[in-house]
Amino acid sequence: MTPTYTGVHVRRDADGAIRITTDRGSGPGGPAPDRPGDAADPGFGLAVLDAAGAVLTWPVLDGSGLPSAEVHDTRRAQQWLWALYGESVAAAVQDLASGEQGGVRVTADVTALGGGAARLAFGHWAARWWPASYTDGIPALDPGVLGLELAALTHRCHQLFDDRSDQPDDCAAELIQEHLAALDPLIQWWRAPSPHRDAGRRLGDVLRLIDDAADSTGLDGPELRRLRSALDRPGPADATADPTALFARPDGYALAAGEQPAAGGRVIARGSGVNDWRRYPPGFVDAAEDAVSWTARALGARRRIEVEVLAHAAAPDGGASLVAEVQVGAGRPDRIPLARRDEVWEGRAGLDLPADSTEPTVEVGILLPGFDPGPGPEHPAGPDGATDRARRDAIRALARHRLAAADRPPAHDAARHHPFAPEPLLAETAAAATDEDY
Repeated sequence: MTPTYTGVHVRRDADGAIRITTDRGSGPGGPAPDRPGDAADPGFGLAVLDAAGAVLTWPVLDGSGLPSAEVHDTRRAQQWLWALYGESVAAAVQDLASGEQGGVRVTADVTALGGGAARLAFGHWAARWWPASYTDGIPALDPGVLGLELAALTHRCHQLFDDRSDQPDDCAAELIQEHLAALDPLIQWWRAPSPHRDAGRRLGDVLRLIDDAADSTGLDGPELRRLRSALDRPGPADATADPTALFARPDGYALAAGEQPAAGGRVIARGSGVNDWRRYPPGFVDAAEDAVSWTARALGARRRIEVEVLAHAAAPDGGASLVAEVQVGAGRPDRIPLARRDEVWEGRAGLDLPADSTEPTVEVGILLPGFDPGPGPEHPAGPDGATDRARRDAIRALARHRLAAADRPPAHDAARHHPFAPEPLLAETAAAATDEDY
């Protein structure tokens, strides 16, 4: 059920920024934060969009069609404020821009741009935070399909951007060029005699927007010419155009592939580490909470720790490597380099542990040096009473909900209308159609 907007609060703070806060109820993620980066909500709980002169945010677990906003350049933002929030909010922002510190409450309109912007923000969130996991049964989203839909949504929401924006409209052209290889499969899927559920309508919309974006930016090439031909003169239905075949996953994603390392020594402790998604880029580690495991062994008088991390199906084989951060008791954390071996990252090192210790307190986290912002507040709970693990579990539940909704006909699925981005993304629909053996 789509939430009803009773109004928004527009205020000008001492720093000169104007903040727009939408009325929201409490959901599984707790109350919506008033501003980007609120401590009550971690990075993976917010969908963020850089617009002309402002930053827009939607709480993923308790979202709606309208975002909260922090406006830092009212002149640039005026080009889209009225289209996103309506005339009353745009006028309030303009009045406050040259006034003193303070705020007003006004009524906001639910606009078409609001729905498109929410879907675009969610798509960018999914590209970074989607909790793909073999062990949790959450399939990955095809990056090509997701990238092309992001290009289409960016073009549809062009009012939000300008040439000075960090995410200008011409990034649609960049996304199209980056994911051209996925264009032909999308056309084939669109031509299927019975597209998966209601994907046919959304596929047609996305392909037309891609064609328009390419035309307006002067893009050309064989793939785009085939797209224009398909749109102008639709060919016969292709009975083989099934997403299961078109977007098949790489083979060989097994949990126990390759030669196991020599064990040796007596096991004195073992456990699971912390899988904090913020500490490494997407596509490195399986998102399951128990993807990180460690074993402490006694080899005579020496002690050794072995760390294994279940790799994401798309994890790089070379280049940047993860490290394990190991802390024993109140000691200083040590870092252990991890190497990719088939479907796991693994590493081992000596452990500074008293020889008579039988129950060591060991904490293990995974990170990528240079990318890592630091560990999240796993202990204790945050201001809203929820730990990062609880939030990650809520994100997994959201992903499962959306995949289940994507696999059901919309006319018979009232639960499909989650307050945030009601319709599934094409990449979610394709993932739901190909997860039988995941």
